[in-house]
Amino acid sequence: MARRSIETTALRKCTRLPSERTNALASASAYEIDPAELFSLFRRMRDERLDHLGIYHSHPHSDNAPSASDIDRAFYPDAAYFILSPQPHAPQPVRAFRIANGRAAELAIERV
Repeated sequence: MARRSIETTALRKCTRLPSERTNALASASAYEIDPAELFSLFRRMRDERLDHLGIYHSHPHSDNAPSASDIDRAFYPDAAYFILSPQPHAPQPVRAFRIANGRAAELAIERV
């Protein structure tokens, strides 16, 4: 997720930059973006003057809280990590976390 850099704190525009390529791990239980694609996405954000706001992924078969792997691989401490659950009875289908220094803190999500 990215947004245009602005001088106020109001969020005016979000741009979703999804991964277009296949899972670099070729795994059904773990995902990693191809490093070249990640570099390309960050170059695009820089060129378009977008700020990196967050990352999203799903936990299709488990609770949508950060896993040990999510915490170990959280390389962007200023980003919000959104974890989605496609389970039909999930109490919170979308949750957000700040992950830094090996700890995860849940963030409030407010619809506007």
